Amino acid sequence: MIHYHGTRIAVSDDQVARILKSKHAFVSYADTSQLSIVKDVCQSWALDNGAFSFWKSGKQINFDDYFKFIEEVSGPSMDFFIIPDVIGGTEEENDDLISQSPYQVNGVGGVPVWHTDESLNRLNRLLESFSKIAIGSGNGLTPNSPDWWMRIYQAMDLLTDNQGKPMTKIHGLRMLNPEIFQKLPFESADSTMVGRNINAQRNEWKGSYSPLSHYAKAQVLIDRIEFFNSPQCWERVPIQMEFYQ
Repeated sequence: MIHYHGTRIAVSDDQVARILKSKHAFVSYADTSQLSIVKDVCQSWALDNGAFSFWKSGKQINFDDYFKFIEEVSGPSMDFFIIPDVIGGTEEENDDLISQSPYQVNGVGGVPVWHTDESLNRLNRLLESFSKIAIGSGNGLTPNSPDWWMRIYQAMDLLTDNQGKPMTKIHGLRMLNPEIFQKLPFESADSTMVGRNINAQRNEWKGSYSPLSHYAKAQVLIDRIEFFNSPQCWERVPIQMEFYQ
């Protein structure tokens, strides 16, 4: 499994370079200020469309500019980009965005998003058309909650064959939590956990052996994530299929 660490990381550029060297990064179109560092030091990187960040800030996205940006920055180390989606939008709105988007830009593939509050029929349509699908959280379903897991169980049953092997590559958006990805056959997942917590005043940083630098703190956080991996197959569990349709 590929562990993508989200930017922006709020430390100096030289420390960002040390932290991300030989790692995999997930860059948001809403903040590309560290992309030049990512391209220089990371093994590979992927581009998020920034829909969630733009939605939270109330800003509008010009997706024509988004695709032009991909043309400018794409290269050998770019793995994929997230196809535009609407946070809180309807399935029709998200399908329209897919139909208006290129599936590839300069050889880099686009990945559609299926939200957990959308229908399994839509997920099945994406499975038929794409070699990789990103799963994002939907309205009313908190990640790692019982209801959220119920929906994820249903999605995994659809996305895997009778032996539990994924029939498409799966990316978990904001799911780089070992409690989540250790149970799911992801090819990759991302989160901004390192960037969000590197400056936090946490109890873990207290004591005689607490890390003294941002770099050392980042290595502790990264190790807590990258020590774990996703399973190769989905192990089916009994669920109530009528819970969601």
